Amino acid sequence: MIILSIFFLITSILYSSVGFGGGSTYLALMLIWEIPFYIIPILALCCNIIVVSGNSINYIKSGNFSLNLLLPYVVGSVPLAFFGASLSISKELFEILLFIILAIAGILLLNKSKFFDSNKIKINQIPKKISILIGCVIGFISGIVGIGGGIFLSPILFLIKAGYPKQIATTASLFILINSIFGVAGQLTKDIVLNQFLNFWPLFLVVFMGGQIGNFLNIKFLSNKTLSLITSLLVIFVAIRMGLKLLP
Repeated sequence: MIILSIFFLITSILYSSVGFGGGSTYLALMLIWEIPFYIIPILALCCNIIVVSGNSINYIKSGNFSLNLLLPYVVGSVPLAFFGASLSISKELFEILLFIILAIAGILLLNKSKFFDSNKIKINQIPKKISILIGCVIGFISGIVGIGGGIFLSPILFLIKAGYPKQIATTASLFILINSIFGVAGQLTKDIVLNQFLNFWPLFLVVFMGGQIGNFLNIKFLSNKTLSLITSLLVIFVAIRMGLKLLP
């Protein structure tokens, strides 16, 4: 548990520094450490909630919250995040899906880092139907696997130029928070042993600490581009590790 907690601390620091919760990497780490499969998604989602709560508060206080940007994606994602989380899938399928998600997310994040070079970008007006559809797809995938989905939403918003960088970071953090809450609700419709769930409380403590450190790094030291690049490399590394685990 000590080594796993250290990895959770590092993950939460890096992810929170760019406005994410770290759910996808928590999932991979717990699979590698052979934590009971049925409890992995709810643990990752709770860690997400703890980390991005601080992110969301800080971003909102800084005046970067845009309800018009967030709302259509949340409208699409919330019901499908709950529905996806309520579904039961095999461990084998779960591992394959997580590997694919990590690989795609790592590439998207690596591509995203270049957008921080430009402060003057032309913002596009994205049709609400398209935004809701994007939210639906991300919400369903997030619910099934047990992540918040911001690791997908943020690069997509940068790609389609749906908002300014700080607005997108705020939107992604709130998206993760809301999706994770409804993901936990969906997970609770399954047979989950809450007594065993509570045995992992040290992980909640370390991600809280990591979230605070990550926010501090974001504000005081490292640039968003540097932090985004480091995080993308972490995701790609974990994806490779997951891929090797899947090999016979």
